[in-house]
Amino acid sequence: MPLFEPNRYRGKLIVVEGIDGSGKSTQISLLSHWLRSQGYAVAFSEWNSSPLVRQTTRRGKKKEMFTPTTFSLIHATDFADRMESYILPLVKSGAIVCADRYAYTAFARDVARGVSRRWVRNLYRFAMRPNLSFYFRVPLDVALGRILGGRDALKYYEAGMDLGLARDVEESFRIFQGRILDEYEAMAREMGFHIIDATMSIEEQQRRMRETVMNVLGESLKKSVLHVPAAGDFNAQTTAPTVL
Repeated sequence: MPLFEPNRYRGKLIVVEGIDGSGKSTQISLLSHWLRSQGYAVAFSEWNSSPLVRQTTRRGKKKEMFTPTTFSLIHATDFADRMESYILPLVKSGAIVCADRYAYTAFARDVARGVSRRWVRNLYRFAMRPNLSFYFRVPLDVALGRILGGRDALKYYEAGMDLGLARDVEESFRIFQGRILDEYEAMAREMGFHIIDATMSIEEQQRRMRETVMNVLGESLKKSVLHVPAAGDFNAQTTAPTVL
């Protein structure tokens, strides 16, 4: 049985993946702005942002009460709500949805926490297959340097402190993110990721993303994707659930 449901609609789904500190969020933001500048209707979605479970997720993280399984389930609930009420309606309408993380994040993180690989993938079988999936490959040391350079401390779950991998938070981060990195690398060929070297300049990474988008989706973008007037800026979040 196929892992995801095929996209049979006018719109497109473009997703980015990578470990924390890979720079993928910057790149998908740049790409979405560029696509808007080309006249396409573009919307944006983030991992773990559904209004349905956002407060529950925050409370659980604050109290450090999640087990690997409950963490997996609440993220799957978040994803299902965003897919049903936000991503799917937009793609049906002909928009391009740019997603910062997708089901692959669960495949990597949950398995790195010890959850069954088969079980996690079965949870997300209802998801739509992306038209393009980018994976930003970056060494652990580079990712850690970027994160620590941008804020004061690593987050508890981000560093895998719930798993008891190490007492030192930076060492725990290295071990946990290393496990996640291994999962991404194992998935790369299977899932058909377009791999971007995340150590290149921001400009070069973005150039390669745009080139890939046009090479793979160029003709279909012109023929099927919803266009907006040049003076306007389609922002589906004004009429759809807010995505933070």
